[in-house]
Amino acid sequence: MSEPDILKGKLRLPVFGSPLFIISNPDLVLAQCKAGIVGSFPALNARPVSQLDEWLDQITSELESYNRANPDAPAAPFAVNQIVHRSNQRLEEDMALCEKYKVPVVITSLGAREDVNQAVKGWGGISLHDVINQKFAHKAIEKGATGLICVAAGAGGHAGALSPFGFIAETRSWFDGPILCSGSISTGGGVLAAQAMGADYAYIGSAFIATEEARAEEAYKQAIVESSAEDIVYSNLFTGVHGNYLKKSIIDAGLDPDNLPESDPSKMDFGSGGGSKAKAWKDIWGSGQGIGSVQKIRPAAEYIAQLSAEYDAAKARLCG
Repeated sequence: MSEPDILKGKLRLPVFGSPLFIISNPDLVLAQCKAGIVGSFPALNARPVSQLDEWLDQITSELESYNRANPDAPAAPFAVNQIVHRSNQRLEEDMALCEKYKVPVVITSLGAREDVNQAVKGWGGISLHDVINQKFAHKAIEKGATGLICVAAGAGGHAGALSPFGFIAETRSWFDGPILCSGSISTGGGVLAAQAMGADYAYIGSAFIATEEARAEEAYKQAIVESSAEDIVYSNLFTGVHGNYLKKSIIDAGLDPDNLPESDPSKMDFGSGGGSKAKAWKDIWGSGQGIGSVQKIRPAAEYIAQLSAEYDAAKARLCG
């Protein structure tokens, strides 16, 4: 794979911090980018639309200043996640702001739209699309996406059910563009494993919930630290789309995590709590299965430094 020019020479690690609904904010994005990985946030985290303008101005201005002060070690670019599902009535306004600031990377989810991909390419950016199977992967590339985020089993939030080994291998057999692997990655060894499978980058989200910059309540962060892979529940009850959630938050909402009913996918509701008073994402906490290695709450830069050390150590072990 030929690395996209917009990323070339700008990453300390082949890692993207995934956009965390409600949680990602400018502080986390800036910390990730300055530490050498792509930082990202969902456009819908900025409410109202005017706040998205403010966030983009803050991020672009601060990264430009940082790069001027650090010409030999520039920050990584940032990304904005756009929900392209018809339920997102802000998409056109949010895309106009992305064009205004020439956002380097746009991550699209829950649908593939050719006009969105062409718009991103028009201002010199790249578009990456979330997919959970080959059907959606082919459709995304047909619609003009630059690359694919293969969301495999164990990923936090809305996730697929395929093993990353099979998913990445099958995708690489027909697609030679950028591939990101999402699903339970939280260590430097995991980053290297994603590359060994055929992915170009690792996509890490849940571990960043337990960082000081993340806009998550302390109880959520502590639950990430205290939980393990066995504490993750896969269900479509809360939004109509299958996703992975922390068992503790489901219990706290008064629900039985071992006996959750199925939801009607045609009635997709991103704020529902599955019939309880709890709300998805706010009260029902998303998380992937890789959190067992998260031992404490700390600054994002400290965690990324650990990832880098683990990545180098894993390469050294394999190379003898």
